[in-house]
Amino acid sequence: MDDRVVTSGGSGSGRPARQINIVLRSSDTLALTGSSPPQLESEPAHSARPLPPGDPYLDIQRELEPMVGLENVKQLIYEIYALLQISRMRSEAGLSGGSHVYHMIFTGNPGTGKTTIARIVAKLFQKMGVLSKGHMIEVERADLVGEYIGHTAQKTRDLVRKALGGVLFVDEAYSLARGGEKDFGKEAIDTLVKAMEDYRNQFVLILAGYPLEIEQFLMTNPGLPSRFPIQIEFPDYSVDQLIQIAELMAKDRDYTLMPQSIFKLRQHLMLEKTMSMFAFSNARYVRNIIEKAFRYQAVRLMTQYPTGSPGKQELMSVRPEDLKWEK
Repeated sequence: MDDRVVTSGGSGSGRPARQINIVLRSSDTLALTGSSPPQLESEPAHSARPLPPGDPYLDIQRELEPMVGLENVKQLIYEIYALLQISRMRSEAGLSGGSHVYHMIFTGNPGTGKTTIARIVAKLFQKMGVLSKGHMIEVERADLVGEYIGHTAQKTRDLVRKALGGVLFVDEAYSLARGGEKDFGKEAIDTLVKAMEDYRNQFVLILAGYPLEIEQFLMTNPGLPSRFPIQIEFPDYSVDQLIQIAELMAKDRDYTLMPQSIFKLRQHLMLEKTMSMFAFSNARYVRNIIEKAFRYQAVRLMTQYPTGSPGKQELMSVRPEDLKWEK
């Protein structure tokens, strides 16, 4: 019998980004339908149920909807919301609400939305009563690792205490395991693991980083993967999605990318994604280009209109000559 585990958000790295606990047995589905295996429903679960006025998820939905792509991430956040709602209803009905663990691992290249989504997750947990404050403490290796024995544990404990009631977001978490046996990074890992037990349900720990490096990091401690039941991969944006992001960034600032500018940017992004491979920083790269374009446009207009003001259309227009990048 052929068992297939359905996963969400994978990118071919060899390890599923997030396993949904559904196993499709081919022989069972064929017996039921008498035909080839059915296609999975592609409609995202986060749009399936209308929300009443005042629902705590409405604010979260308003933040998620404008975000380009990330459908697997949006669905996961809705699943967490649904689980919390149903757990509350079960408790009200006299049933066991269950104790759920929400520590997470976010994997993906830079600029794919990991930090932004972590902040939204913190806000959701605060609105749903899981976390008392809903703030986020963002740290990296240098914030956790000290210079002598005992220093690392103290620094890490202090940051955990600051994160109580909210989310502790550890970026490039795999760097904690890179220094070998005598490196203090291992002490930070051990302290974080202990804090997850000592402060159970008082904070959520999110580890973030590149997919392959995070996978190798988890292999350094056999007990780590099971402590993070929610693991999701943030895929790279397609060129079309990056163009959409660029247009939204411009629109938010009352600028407009001219058609020729969009064409020029598209050609560059196609080349850059191919050349950069794993080093491409996605939306972060696009943001840098757009921010520079605003500056170059300002200089161009000051030169073209030494006296008086350009018209409104000119003030809004980002032309091809405003888009520049290092060659």
